[in-house]
Amino acid sequence: MDARVWGIVVDSFTKLLIPGITVTIPLTLISFAIGLLLAILVALVRVAKVPVASQIAWVYVWVFRGTPLLVQLFVIFFGLPSVGITIPALPSAVIAFSLNVGAYASETLRGAILAVPKGQLEAGLSANMPYVTIMRRIILPQAFRSAFPALFNSFIALVKDTSLAANITVVEMFMSAQRVVAIYYEPLALYIEVGLIYLLFCTVLTWLQNYCEKKLNEHF
Repeated sequence: MDARVWGIVVDSFTKLLIPGITVTIPLTLISFAIGLLLAILVALVRVAKVPVASQIAWVYVWVFRGTPLLVQLFVIFFGLPSVGITIPALPSAVIAFSLNVGAYASETLRGAILAVPKGQLEAGLSANMPYVTIMRRIILPQAFRSAFPALFNSFIALVKDTSLAANITVVEMFMSAQRVVAIYYEPLALYIEVGLIYLLFCTVLTWLQNYCEKKLNEHF
């Protein structure tokens, strides 16, 4: 790497890191939080086999797991205006990412809920505990513990998936890298640099995941 390229890489570091901290990370956190709440609702509806609602939930999961995330982004941002629904770029990204996370995470949670021995649910019902209380106090805590690694993996994957938001004009970290490349015409070095920043974010999150898993195991 010659002095010019190295200077460009050093100069562009903050130009890439700042959008990563101010846009990529908040976009990930907000989308995952909404998606997780949606996943809990969908999983509970499907486990309880609520009439009509469980069928709607199944269709939702089927559609969002069976279509590419990029297509979902394009439908929401570029497609909906044709029927009179215009949503700005950043909210469109949040909606698409949240719905996508909700579909995948709901299946993770549903499997974890079904893995909890049925005897615990039956014991709660025999003690006249409301179904919602049994789920909240007995079943879901155990399900979350077993689902935690998979859910955290989905969170880490979402950090990388937010780069797709550049396709609908969200100025996150990857879009910022594209703009810097357009100025300096050094795509190899700059795309490697932004890749390393994503790697840094995901490495920190992996360490956090390992720490949280260790604490969960100690607690239980």
